[in-house]
Amino acid sequence: MSEKLITIKTVDLINNCPECFSTKGLQLTFKQRFIDTAFYKSITQEVTTEMNCIVCHTEIYPARWTDDIERVYEYQMKAFQPKKASKKYKSLYWILIIAATTIVASVIGLTFYNL
Repeated sequence: MSEKLITIKTVDLINNCPECFSTKGLQLTFKQRFIDTAFYKSITQEVTTEMNCIVCHTEIYPARWTDDIERVYEYQMKAFQPKKASKKYKSLYWILIIAATTIVASVIGLTFYNL
């Protein structure tokens, strides 16, 4: 089973970076959890965010946010539409379901045939 975060949306912010004070470097990235197993692929509703400055190459943690950054973050969170949660079953899953159904049907059929 592998889990990873897939980038759904990246927003450039005009706010000052708390580290280098540049107004051209802040980016807010929205990521959604993706799960891949032998039986299915799934996108969950779990969304995480990261804020980075591409000028000074620093991750900006919430403790360093200014009031302006918090307001913009809240606005972007309300505007963000995550991908719908979904689950897609792989071939192996369907093969096992069909095999199990066939075995159960055979056992039931043989039981009634021997009566």
